[in-house]
Amino acid sequence: MSDTVAAYHELFEDDALATESCEVFRDGQRSQNLFFGEHPLSIVLRPQFIDRERYRTTAGASQQLYGALCGLERAVLRDPQLRAELDLDPEEERLALADTPGHSSSPSSRLDGFFTDRLRYVEYNAETPAGMAYADNLTEVFESMPLMRAFRKRYSIRVLPVRARLLKALLRAFKQWGGDQTPVIAIVDWAGLPTMTEFEMFRRYFEDCGICTLICDPRALEFRRGRLYASGTPVNLVYRRVLTSDLIAHSDEVSALFDAYLAGAVCVANTFRAKLLHKKMSLALLSDERHADLYTAAQRHAIERHVPWTRKLAEGPTTRHGERIPDLMAYALEHREELVIKPNDEFGGRGVVLGWTVEPHEWEQDLTVAATQSYVVQESVPVPREAFPVALDGVKLLDFSIDTDPYLFDGRVSGCLTRLSSSALLNVTAGEGSVAPTYLIEGPRG
Repeated sequence: MSDTVAAYHELFEDDALATESCEVFRDGQRSQNLFFGEHPLSIVLRPQFIDRERYRTTAGASQQLYGALCGLERAVLRDPQLRAELDLDPEEERLALADTPGHSSSPSSRLDGFFTDRLRYVEYNAETPAGMAYADNLTEVFESMPLMRAFRKRYSIRVLPVRARLLKALLRAFKQWGGDQTPVIAIVDWAGLPTMTEFEMFRRYFEDCGICTLICDPRALEFRRGRLYASGTPVNLVYRRVLTSDLIAHSDEVSALFDAYLAGAVCVANTFRAKLLHKKMSLALLSDERHADLYTAAQRHAIERHVPWTRKLAEGPTTRHGERIPDLMAYALEHREELVIKPNDEFGGRGVVLGWTVEPHEWEQDLTVAATQSYVVQESVPVPREAFPVALDGVKLLDFSIDTDPYLFDGRVSGCLTRLSSSALLNVTAGEGSVAPTYLIEGPRG
């Protein structure tokens, strides 16, 4: 891979090629509205390249973990004591336990992790994985760059599109729900969010595929005479991008969606049952050997190799890789430089504290506050860094932290989100990151 990257970077030595590519890159993002709020989606001029073996390894590990998570979901549904470990809100639990048609609670999902000597997953996005339309449209911008065309003459590369996979998963969920015709889709999230540009991309794509699609604030939904309406139009498939916790916080204003869902009057993907595994505690239950009998031998191997040690932050005994810990809080206090604490139910890096980035007294304060709420503690994992070209007074190579986040559609991997950041915490939502399209490298030509 180092030879591949070096060959790509060498192309920037052609000033005319580099200048024209930078212009196409900037103009392409502008014309496709590839912005997250006021920030361009990407600031780097190179894709992330992944070879066939790494992609195969990523897919295999992800699919084993997805199988383990499905086993965990079944156990959580039948065992109230185990379910209590997730710290569900009562309304979250009521919605999760509702018996709704369909085979998968999360037709689309995403595992977020870092690949160094091996892939280590630090979060599971079971509810509303974002970035798919952004990634495909950003790939189109890269494909239009003269530099990429020059690179394709030297290397055989393949794009990893994901929009089509998402649509197939949505249509499969709709059919399992009982839909026997072309659906009318409502993309549902709050109005005015920076992600609205991605919703517009999805709407155009779905309509190009012959499916009527609306973008709707959940407060504008109506449920009457057994049908759900979005801005006056009857819909029967909700592509849900709004989080369950946000809906519950505004339950009086969004009751139409809940009522239609519970009545079985609309297919909602992802379902509200997805909330069970979206909690950070799902990785704690995966990595806790007390629950090893829930998983197959292959799944246990994948968990041990690819899921970092994670526990609910609380006083009392536990274990870490088979070693007994008398008191987790005392242990966490003493091992600040190798631990991370995270809210059980937040996103966008909110509330995450990286122990090695704060002073001991700050860590102690953070632990004290976190122990009064619902938090997990997780061992740190190696974060890879790579050099990427950036248009900055010419083209300069800058180092970025980089993650590897494969998408799963009904448990099968297709495509991968790559995020970059100059800070220790990788998240585009925080306004400090960048996205790069992910390409599969098949080898040099000739």
